[in-house]
Amino acid sequence: MLKKDCFYVGKIVKKYSFKGELLIKLDTDEPEIYEDLDSVFIELRNNLVPFFIESSQFHKSELLRVKFEDVDTEQDADALLKCDIYLPLEFLPKLDGNKFYFHEIIGFTVEDVNFGTVGIVKSVNDSTAQALFEIDRDGVEILIPLNDAFIKNVDKKNKVIVVDTPEGLIDLYLQ
Repeated sequence: MLKKDCFYVGKIVKKYSFKGELLIKLDTDEPEIYEDLDSVFIELRNNLVPFFIESSQFHKSELLRVKFEDVDTEQDADALLKCDIYLPLEFLPKLDGNKFYFHEIIGFTVEDVNFGTVGIVKSVNDSTAQALFEIDRDGVEILIPLNDAFIKNVDKKNKVIVVDTPEGLIDLYLQ
């Protein structure tokens, strides 16, 4: 399994017992959908390795306590500490309306209600305090904050995002 075909679920943060149990900090608003998984991919030395789950349950609400097959000792568990957990993209819950996953909108056309066609979404920068659409307009990069107030419509079928940005924002990049 390749990382580009998966999404990040969380990180193994702690050992729970001397029998190889581990605690996973989930990166989600809906942790309950990950309670009954059969398997996950763990990133080990830049490879995604499948691990099968014997049992799992929530521990203090925000952590998932997991017992993996063939991880039976503290030493086995130590080898997995701080590793990232992934699942295939098809496990992502479907989002309705104007909600989307960042990977879904790459290649979408962005249209502003006042400006017109802005360009094509090349990526989403979520390393800043405010996530940003990174849009290519004929070789010029335009950054638009990923703000619910700006996003008027997401047409997944036609791959178009309609935004209403503050006057002059797009023009800043074109001068």
